Amino acid sequence: MTTAQLLSSAQKDAEPPAGLDLALQALWLAKAGRWDQSHDLCQEIADPKGAWIHAYLHREEGDLGNASYWYHRAGKETPSSSISLEEEWSSIVSALCESR
Repeated sequence: MTTAQLLSSAQKDAEPPAGLDLALQALWLAKAGRWDQSHDLCQEIADPKGAWIHAYLHREEGDLGNASYWYHRAGKETPSSSISLEEEWSSIVSALCESR
């Protein structure tokens, strides 16, 4: 699945497409506006991917201190304020799709 396909399928009342791993499901839920479900799901991913998604979600929430903690756990730099949430979401999806 491409970033564009994942983005276009993310609808609030829909379900994630079949075959997505937990990380892409969490990102799909985030894009569909289902932050709590995305947050719950990313906590089940006990690796740097889960930490990166967790960081993104707390950045989206505006909790930058918590986001910073999770970026550190993911081994990622905290994005500068010039990088939009949309850009970061797309870059996470692209990185995860490439690693499959």
